[in-house]
Amino acid sequence: MVSYLILTHFKKTAEFVTDDAEDATVNKIALWLCTFTLSVAVCAVLLLPISILSNEVLLTFPHSYYMQWLNGSLIHGLWNLVFLFSNLSLVFLMPFAYFFTESEGFAGSKKGVMARVYEAVVLLLLLALLVLGIVWVASALLHDNIARKSLYDLWEYYLPYLYSGISLFGVLLLLLCTPFGLSRMFSVTGSLLVKPRRTDFLSVMCCLIEGGNTSCWVKLNVESFVALKSPFVAFLFFDFLLVLAEMRRKASPWQRNLAYPLAMLVLLGLTVMCVLMVCFNVLELLLDETALPRGMEDPHLGMASFSMFGSLGAAVQVVLILYLMVSSVVGFYSSPPFTGLLPRAQDTNLTEIIANCVSLLILSSALPVFSRTLGITRFDLLGDFGRYNWLENFYIVFLYNMLFAGLTSASLIKTVTWAVQRELIRAFGLHRLPLTVSRSTVPFRLLLASGLSKIQ
Repeated sequence: MVSYLILTHFKKTAEFVTDDAEDATVNKIALWLCTFTLSVAVCAVLLLPISILSNEVLLTFPHSYYMQWLNGSLIHGLWNLVFLFSNLSLVFLMPFAYFFTESEGFAGSKKGVMARVYEAVVLLLLLALLVLGIVWVASALLHDNIARKSLYDLWEYYLPYLYSGISLFGVLLLLLCTPFGLSRMFSVTGSLLVKPRRTDFLSVMCCLIEGGNTSCWVKLNVESFVALKSPFVAFLFFDFLLVLAEMRRKASPWQRNLAYPLAMLVLLGLTVMCVLMVCFNVLELLLDETALPRGMEDPHLGMASFSMFGSLGAAVQVVLILYLMVSSVVGFYSSPPFTGLLPRAQDTNLTEIIANCVSLLILSSALPVFSRTLGITRFDLLGDFGRYNWLENFYIVFLYNMLFAGLTSASLIKTVTWAVQRELIRAFGLHRLPLTVSRSTVPFRLLLASGLSKIQ
């Protein structure tokens, strides 16, 4: 239900309210398939948090009659269902939804919904044969003796092999998007909160709203107004400033002075904690082979905590897993190749919705493997999630951890460094220098004198 409400918020209404009843029916069916896929993606995100919290609940209430339904077989079944539906959505449902919306029926056939279904099914079968042929060739190149035996092990070997490749692609995508998203989280969160410092334009707007009190006027940067040559652009600019100023004026003192610094500290703490846990996992990989991610058949819930710090550590693991997922989504939509996929309210066509659902499903289905590979949690992978061949390769896992720690540290250092530099420039008044003057050529004595005068 939540997935359907999200999709209906972003879908383009004109595609579903048309004079052609056939197109409207096809679009509704495709939207239902996207709803199912997005629901599977949400379930994949919640797999590890629910498993970790279930273990802590059973540890807290070991003999409770009302907790008898919560056991290892239930959690194991959930992992298997998410794996099955992820395969089903990625390999069949989403390609069918795309072909279904783009098809018009074979030439000479009777027009209608069923004609589109026939064409979409034929295209899907051709795509399946092409993909399976590529997988068979790839397995023949990598494992020659296995691929030459037969093609009858489709379900037992080739489909898990295909999903292993998709999961590896998702994990690599998370490796690229998450560090970038962790650095972008500071700016995204800052745009949603009221900052303590008022800029010059916002101070002017607040003065206008408050009735033109002359005591709060500040010196304007006239060049910024001259740069707005277009009246329409200038109108939009001042309308945006007016909205921000109204939000600043209505904000309570704790929102202006406490919420923003506290949010920045929380984000910084979570990011540093992720980096430290990954560094600790790297040391464990060097000293102990059991630190490698592996699969297990029985989770043994209620026996011991999956964190050395008990329930508090388990809660921190859940928060970090969800934080990494949010950061990966932010980094994905902020990356230049994928900025065009960012959904727009009431203005996202069905093809873009399908592409967004596929992208989110790839990211979310790789999240359990991603979290376990980085050592964020000690909960081993259940079911077919632990059957990936590359998980047993020490060099791949070690290099993956090193790359994540390096990229995240570099992004964090760059973000903090630029933020400190920007605040120092604003504090010393150097942002008012003309653009032709290089700030690097300002003598240190002048900078120090300007800073001392600001302090006085």
